[in-house]
Amino acid sequence: MEEIIIKPIGVIHTPHTDVKNMPIQPVAAEGIKGYIELLPEYAAGLKDIEGFSHLTLLYHFHKIKGFELAVVPFMDTEVRGIFSCKAPKRPNAIGLSTVKLISIEGNILHVEQVDMLDGTPLIDIKPFYPRYDNRENVVIGWLEKNKNLPIEKLRSDERFK
Repeated sequence: MEEIIIKPIGVIHTPHTDVKNMPIQPVAAEGIKGYIELLPEYAAGLKDIEGFSHLTLLYHFHKIKGFELAVVPFMDTEVRGIFSCKAPKRPNAIGLSTVKLISIEGNILHVEQVDMLDGTPLIDIKPFYPRYDNRENVVIGWLEKNKNLPIEKLRSDERFK
């Protein structure tokens, strides 16, 4: 298979400088603000984005070294396959988060619900559209036993450093 080369389109700035005690999902980061500094050459691509309340960000887990195919995810104590969880120690170290768009100033997007480290390389931005991005009658595998955990209060530890 041919190698894929992806270049960042910007940088995500957040108050999170260490993985320890970070929110583990955007819904657990209510009120936590950050901003995206899009590279100037991509600023024209922001046309019409101000009409969306939420954006889905694709980014690179830039502090992750290597990967594991079996991990103990944050919401469990059992070893799980990496593709059955959202743990960051993945073969391609790609993260996905849906954040609230607060405002735009030129090539700077102010956002809320940031759950990524400061300096995270941004790969892509997509508008969140509930009709396409949500699903009904979903089965959530091993997470079923944890579906009532207060994710808003859960924080990361250092297991994926």
